[in-house]
Amino acid sequence: MDLKIKKVRLMLKTIKAPSLSTVLKASTVAGLAAAVLATGIPLEITRSYAEAVKVEAPSVPSFANVVDAVSPAVVSVRVESRVKPVSDEEGNGFSFDFNGRGLDDLPDALKPFFKQFGEQQGRRGPPGAHPGGPQDGKGRLRPVAQGSGFFISDDGYIVTNNHVVSDGAAFVVVMKDGTELDAKLIGKDPRTDLAVLKVDGKGKKFTYVNWADDNNVRVGDWVVAVGNPFGLGGTVTAGIVSARGRDIGSGPYDDYLQVDAAVNRGNSGGPTFNLSGEVVGINTAIFSPSGGSVGIAFAIPASTAKDVVADLMKDGQVSRGYLGVQIQPVNKDIADSLGLSEASGALVVSAQAGTPGEKAGLKAGDVVTAVNGETIKDARDLSRRIGAMTPGKKVELSVWRSGKAQPVTVELGTLPAEQQQASADDGDQAPEAQTPASEKALADLGLTVGPADDGKGLQITGIDPNSDAADKGIKEGEKITSVNNQEVTSADDVVKVLNQAKKDGRTRALFQIQSKEGSRFVALPVENQG
Repeated sequence: MDLKIKKVRLMLKTIKAPSLSTVLKASTVAGLAAAVLATGIPLEITRSYAEAVKVEAPSVPSFANVVDAVSPAVVSVRVESRVKPVSDEEGNGFSFDFNGRGLDDLPDALKPFFKQFGEQQGRRGPPGAHPGGPQDGKGRLRPVAQGSGFFISDDGYIVTNNHVVSDGAAFVVVMKDGTELDAKLIGKDPRTDLAVLKVDGKGKKFTYVNWADDNNVRVGDWVVAVGNPFGLGGTVTAGIVSARGRDIGSGPYDDYLQVDAAVNRGNSGGPTFNLSGEVVGINTAIFSPSGGSVGIAFAIPASTAKDVVADLMKDGQVSRGYLGVQIQPVNKDIADSLGLSEASGALVVSAQAGTPGEKAGLKAGDVVTAVNGETIKDARDLSRRIGAMTPGKKVELSVWRSGKAQPVTVELGTLPAEQQQASADDGDQAPEAQTPASEKALADLGLTVGPADDGKGLQITGIDPNSDAADKGIKEGEKITSVNNQEVTSADDVVKVLNQAKKDGRTRALFQIQSKEGSRFVALPVENQG
């Protein structure tokens, strides 16, 4: 008996009582009421854990390989301009510009504040100015813009936008590794908003990229944009091609790719790549009510940029073919008035004197429907095709005139560097309205007309605001110079042409309207004339 008691005592000495925390943990994990059994022997407690969430995601393309390959070829472009010195009274080198107004244009109550602020800034120097910068009478250099660009050759040629560099006097290129290199402007082309810079690598070979064949670019293709938005160099964004052939009203050569990769200020001049690391476009504009990216950006397509950049690298400028005619699109109303089966081609508004188009016999009212046998879709299409041709080349135009097609051969000239848009009237004031003549008013069209001062055409002396003419933008004070390409000098002349148009089965007539801004064509209905 004593031996059994001793064994029990020895066993009890080896048993450690569980702590309160152990009991609580055990009860929480295992849901037990106690940590030990009635025998006093503790249980072995095992914790149970849930597995972490893991999802087998579908395989998606990664842009990392593309970015690693192309990033060394993309640069930031810093543009500097000269700030001319000003007198002490004008702020000691610091000037203000309030939407085109100076300090003197501000209310008197605000002048002391801004003058004092200008003096303080003048003592410190203008923001961004180089301390101790050149004072050679031309002014000190100050950063005025920043954008993006990319190497297109291993010897240092860089492509960017014209609007990035247009106001610059000096240019600095910042590479991915932070290296800063001075660059010089080789050439720029405002019509396509492209420019080429050149850096001297002193024998160094630069990483560069090639152009893509954007004929193979499809809406929905992945693209990657690399650039310098808001000064944040080396920023990468991705998206898809949203549309092709966009016209944003920036010029006659509009043919943009629309992409939804995030593009912001500072991305201008930067490249958009396909997944092969080829440049499909050059970011140049965004649509944004807020000023930031809303997913609508526009890029100059590679097919346009490739030829322009090659010309700039070779000659510093672009030589384009030139017709010398003012043109406008052909809409359905104009097509009906001219007897065209569809609304396509480019309508000649006027042929400038002495130009290739005028010498070849092109005249107002002609519609260019094809160039060298290739159909012309619209006025932009004609501008791009002619501009892409070599000056001096002879081209065969198909022209719709007087209800039938006929060929016209033209030897192209060279597009002037700065095309002047001459106004139809150099005076600042609109012509005074003439006293309505006794001729029949064209009431059904909403027009009241009288003889023009110069005896050419008809002065529009009245417009019915609820008429087709008003809807088409015709205004009092403008002139009608022809109807269906026939010169008119009286209301009776107009009515005679309209009656003939009805006999020919036309539903509309083509009015040539002259204003201070120039000449244009407007199609008006003829059904009720008689």
